[in-house]
Amino acid sequence: MAPFIGLFLKDFMKRILLFVLTNVLVVAVLGIVASLLGVNRYLTSSGLNLSALLGFALVMGFGGAIISLLISKPMAKWTSGVRIIEQPQNGDEAWIVETVRKLADKAGIGMPDVGIFDGEPNAFATGAFKNSALVAVSTGLLRGMTPEEIEAVIGHEIAHVANGDMVTMTLIQGVMNTFVVFLSRVIGYAVDSFLRKGDERSSGPGIGYMITTIVLDIVLGFAAAIVVAWFSRHREFRADAGAAQLLGRKQPMINALARLGGMTPGELPKSVAAFGITGGIGQLFSTHPPIEERIAALQKS
Repeated sequence: MAPFIGLFLKDFMKRILLFVLTNVLVVAVLGIVASLLGVNRYLTSSGLNLSALLGFALVMGFGGAIISLLISKPMAKWTSGVRIIEQPQNGDEAWIVETVRKLADKAGIGMPDVGIFDGEPNAFATGAFKNSALVAVSTGLLRGMTPEEIEAVIGHEIAHVANGDMVTMTLIQGVMNTFVVFLSRVIGYAVDSFLRKGDERSSGPGIGYMITTIVLDIVLGFAAAIVVAWFSRHREFRADAGAAQLLGRKQPMINALARLGGMTPGELPKSVAAFGITGGIGQLFSTHPPIEERIAALQKS
């Protein structure tokens, strides 16, 4: 038990660290760009310009989310080692491509790119646009499931694309980022003004503003991640139901989920983890509901 707990905590801290570093880097890059463009002139010696601050927050908040969405396909291919099936090399690959084509037609979307990546059981969909998405399945999933279960998993990913989940999650992430940037700077300005009260020689942001903003960016960023994960979990129920609708019955999706419950899922890159068939860490930060809840929801539908 102790080694297992140790590995879990190590993995948890690794993911948290990657989450913080990713967001800090995105904010840092966008901050430099905004400074060069003069967007962040809301902080002046005469006070806080809330209109300009909101514009700055929108640039910072939606900038990283939109950039992540636009580069999601090439990043997924690179980070997951996805091999796109340009020309099927065997019967299994031909079946996968044809299954994706059939379900995409039923869902009313363009034919996605179809890929395979090495790893434990998992699958994901990504892409900025419904008609040019990517659906990829792992070798572990193909080895460990029946054709009917694999079809259900593919249906789940096609449902994500058809529902526009990539864009929806980008918008939610952008809104949360905007609130984080806006609130942290307003509070930082208020704290800084209080600490430097009566100091008329000072101009521009001081140390109180800088420290408060950094701390709140991290704290509010975690709070925003919880909200985004909550939306993501509800979106998974909809994708499960979408897969059942595409296949014409819900039992294959139930069987696929039950099978996944007995497997060790493969880890996906952060950029596509929310759109995998399973995954997530902890109850608050998990992008996917427990398998048992997903099966129960399908059975009740």
